[in-house]
Amino acid sequence: MYTMKMSEGGRVVIPAAIRKALELKEGDTVLWDLVDGEARLTTRRERLRRAQDLVRQYVPEGVSLVDELIAERRAEAARE
Repeated sequence: MYTMKMSEGGRVVIPAAIRKALELKEGDTVLWDLVDGEARLTTRRERLRRAQDLVRQYVPEGVSLVDELIAERRAEAARE
């Protein structure tokens, strides 16, 4: 657990150990969630990884959703 003081304008400094663990660099965007009264900090990279993990539960390995969409659109165009 880390303790920080809030400064003017609601600013807080993310401790170096947390920045290092999250691989944050100056200028990176961080994402905040408020969950059950707790503020949770994540990165876009982590959110993308979670989204990819979720999709992998429903899309078999080696299946390209992009290729399927293109094939569907071409089939629709051929029917017109």
